[in-house]
Amino acid sequence: MENTSTPTHCPYCALQCGMNITPLPQGGVEVTERPDFPVNRGALCGKGRTAAQVLSPALRLTAPLVREGGRLVEASWPRALDLIAERLGATRERYGPDALGVFGGGGLTNEKAYALGKFARVVLGTSQIDYNGRFCMSSAAAAGTKAFGLDRGLPFPLEDIPKTGCVILVGSNLAETMPPSLRFFTELRENGGTLIVVDPRRTRTAEQADLHLAPRPGTDLALALGLLHLVVAEGRTDEEYIRERTTGWEEARAAAMAHWPEHVERITGVSVPELREAVRLFCAPESAMVLTARGPEQQSKGTDTVGAWINLCLATGRAGRPLSGYGCLTGQGNGQGGREHGQKADQLPGYRKLDDPAARAHVAGVWGVDPDALPGPGRSAYELLDALGTDVRALLLMGSNPVVSAPRAAHVEQRLRSLDFLAVADVVLSETAELADVVLPVTQWAEETGTTTSLEGRVLLRRQAVAPPPGVHSDLYVLHELADRLGVEKGFPTDPEEVFEELRRASAGGPADYSGITYRRLAEENGVFWPCPEDSTGAGATPDGGAAAPGGAADTAEGAGTAGAEDGGAAAAEGRSPGGTEPGTTVAVAGGPEGISEGAGAGTAQRASAAGTAVADGRTAPDAGSGMAAGTDGTAAGARGGSVAGAGGSLAVDGEDAALDVLPDDPASEAAPGLTPLAPPAPLPGRPTAAPGTTPDAQPGHPTARTEAASDDQPGHPTTRTEAASDDRLVRTVPRVVGGHPGTPRLFLDRFATPDGRARFVPVFHRATAEEPDSEYPLLLTTGRVVSQYQSGAQTRRVAELNAAAPGPFVELHPRLAARLGAADGDPVAVVSRRGRAVAPARITPAIRPDTVFMPFHWPGEGRANTLTNPALDPTSRMPEFKSCAVRVEVLGPGE
Repeated sequence: MENTSTPTHCPYCALQCGMNITPLPQGGVEVTERPDFPVNRGALCGKGRTAAQVLSPALRLTAPLVREGGRLVEASWPRALDLIAERLGATRERYGPDALGVFGGGGLTNEKAYALGKFARVVLGTSQIDYNGRFCMSSAAAAGTKAFGLDRGLPFPLEDIPKTGCVILVGSNLAETMPPSLRFFTELRENGGTLIVVDPRRTRTAEQADLHLAPRPGTDLALALGLLHLVVAEGRTDEEYIRERTTGWEEARAAAMAHWPEHVERITGVSVPELREAVRLFCAPESAMVLTARGPEQQSKGTDTVGAWINLCLATGRAGRPLSGYGCLTGQGNGQGGREHGQKADQLPGYRKLDDPAARAHVAGVWGVDPDALPGPGRSAYELLDALGTDVRALLLMGSNPVVSAPRAAHVEQRLRSLDFLAVADVVLSETAELADVVLPVTQWAEETGTTTSLEGRVLLRRQAVAPPPGVHSDLYVLHELADRLGVEKGFPTDPEEVFEELRRASAGGPADYSGITYRRLAEENGVFWPCPEDSTGAGATPDGGAAAPGGAADTAEGAGTAGAEDGGAAAAEGRSPGGTEPGTTVAVAGGPEGISEGAGAGTAQRASAAGTAVADGRTAPDAGSGMAAGTDGTAAGARGGSVAGAGGSLAVDGEDAALDVLPDDPASEAAPGLTPLAPPAPLPGRPTAAPGTTPDAQPGHPTARTEAASDDQPGHPTTRTEAASDDRLVRTVPRVVGGHPGTPRLFLDRFATPDGRARFVPVFHRATAEEPDSEYPLLLTTGRVVSQYQSGAQTRRVAELNAAAPGPFVELHPRLAARLGAADGDPVAVVSRRGRAVAPARITPAIRPDTVFMPFHWPGEGRANTLTNPALDPTSRMPEFKSCAVRVEVLGPGE
């Protein structure tokens, strides 16, 4: 059989970069470029480029292990599964269902996360389930929900970033954590925009900035309040926007005015002139964004800190407008989808709340159980880990390595050792798996099909490219077999598409509505942005032909707001209604933002007919020192104001090239070897299917659209009709979708997902970190990542090329601090906190504040940074304070 590449996505960060898996003639596979995917355009960092190496049987688990005589030995699958079921059942019988714990991961596919949450609540009957994503973006999620009524990492696609006027990037070193994304910020500056980076360290990302603010760790909240104070004092607020689109401004304004610039300078170390310059750069252009990452979020006041940055956006009218807004840079590969479908302690699929009776009734109906049988909310991630061995006696853990990644890690390791029983399903024998009583070898990204949701809210299809090694099964198989052994014979299929079909039904009508998404659509469209309700007539206009609010909100079954129609569906680029324009029309909009090509799945690679002409411009992504493999960028040639339309879809060109994804007439013709082509899915049970030109009853909480039949239409894809426009006006394509909602690339352009459609200011005040320096611990520790390792390093530490680039931990010290300590570069030093001690070589650099030390957290053993970190929790998000704790540094002599 001819070797054929399989298009898929990287297993690592939330960019979910597109890549191809290509078989090698001599056996094995390699990662090759996939330039059609718009997020990375073929560029990959070193981790993505070497991802296939972890598929090697020599680097991973290939047989179940059980503990005998204190050692892990190989066992058969039936024996391992029988043992897990027996011990879980016995523990439940003796201590009750909440003595059983389940701990998931942000790298699990949507199907696995959904099935794991269902397994915990339906099969085990336990409330004790959470996942490591709690340690990533939970503070941003909580703040976004408070302000906007909905949490989606980015409310706009990454392609909008180069077109805005200014970006404030808070606590993100994306040049190392997600290198292919750096090109969006490079293009921003090339287009005349400005980049402000907030970070205690002068990172590779900060080196790219027009302005770098280096606050003391744990003071980001004061910094944001100080900037808002200056916005008010200098008369830079957008009073009309505040009046028409927000509530709560007076209270938030009063809180900000208590943080005058000189006071903020004393707290943060950022000078008043720097504060004023940041305000000037942010407020000068018509559009701007604030993006946060783990720096401000992994704090015991992370929710309030993110809330303060959101208040800055709202006060200046920089949210819910084109090319403006607040966004969170989600970290883990499926960190977004992982928090939407039920593996969080307080959550049901579709981002529903577990304590909402209507949500319980809906999901219980899908699952075929009594709503009263579902347990209530359980402990958050750290609280669950802290309860191991006491209230929680047995734990099933999938896709996480808390021995390395949890705060106060030595304590967490001790709690894991104290369990009566621990079962781990993982790809490799991680440090946590080494403590288990049973270890199950499971498939990984290229060996299975499933969906993930990127930081943009783009749902993506990972395709199986290779068969797993003999003796390796999927997590879905594990849950199916355990459910069967525990008395639940049905409801846990092993086919991921079957699981996804049930997920669609469970999410329908919820804030994260996937009901209009199918495997076939994902394969054909390069992903679909949620919310995407099932709507056989399309979306973008109301049933009577009037315009629907783009990114709008409507009450769901739970009474919570959720985003509605896609912003390209029926309203103008500024968020105005173009007066009931029919989907499928290209309209001229005066004064709109340049460069936004809106349509079905705007921000994805647009469809074009075979007549469309694609050219390669040879553009490469910035390397950022990461060894990225740069790819070409397929672009379409076109004149300003022109449009290209064909049987496959549409393209609106406004002076800038747009990436093309030219599909074959038959999607099955590019199926990977050994994979069954995906058939068109059947309609969901109980949902009406409307013929073209008709409109069924609108789904509660989501708009529907009127569509018209067209001879060249492909079901489920847009076609266009072009209206004349003068050269000085923005040409914009409004999609005609026959047979499906187009998805929602941009949220909130007309209203927010709150009951009244208004964003909420939340008044917040600066407070100190949970642990301030003192005479015994006079310094602050902050932690983070390096470009060649990922998270706990369980997989990347097994790749020789990555280990050569980043062989072990280190401690960054400022030269003045090093001189005071008597430390030279490379000297072993001990960093000591109230929780423990970590040892690593000193790395002396002026890129860090003199009062701060930095350690990466990828390694176990004596260099484990999370031995030191503080588990003090945010009262709302339950996020631990990874980013700031008090420490001292000791220079070690020989042999110490």
